[in-house]
Amino acid sequence: MEKFTGYVREPFYYETDQMGIIHHSNYIRWFEEARVALLDHLGFPYKKIEETGIIIPVLDVSCQYKEMIRYGEKVLIQPTIAKYTGTRLDFDYQIYGSEDQRLKTTGSSKHCFLQADNQRLVKLGRVAPSIDQLFQAYAELDKK
Repeated sequence: MEKFTGYVREPFYYETDQMGIIHHSNYIRWFEEARVALLDHLGFPYKKIEETGIIIPVLDVSCQYKEMIRYGEKVLIQPTIAKYTGTRLDFDYQIYGSEDQRLKTTGSSKHCFLQADNQRLVKLGRVAPSIDQLFQAYAELDKK
């Protein structure tokens, strides 16, 4: 299993404010895009996970702005699995300027696994052991 190298994103003009700076509300969307790209990299995109009857709602999200990101500035978003318990999956995010490699933003999101048909919390190891093993293995990679 290979470590995910990150998600490259070039901001769109509509994501800026009047000063040409990325509006704060867009960072949460970028975290989601990077998380989706990580799951794609792992071979278990959201669609495939949802086809097993599992949904992964967001329980909490936070974002800390270190430096402004401007229109035209490519960024690298690096999502990592901060914690995996079988019922919970927490991500950390770092956004770096692609050219200057400076840390621009950090954040996190917390998720749980629910059975789609009844919205009940599930232990992934019981209902989707292959996905459980994948998250366990990748979480170990992120600790290195």
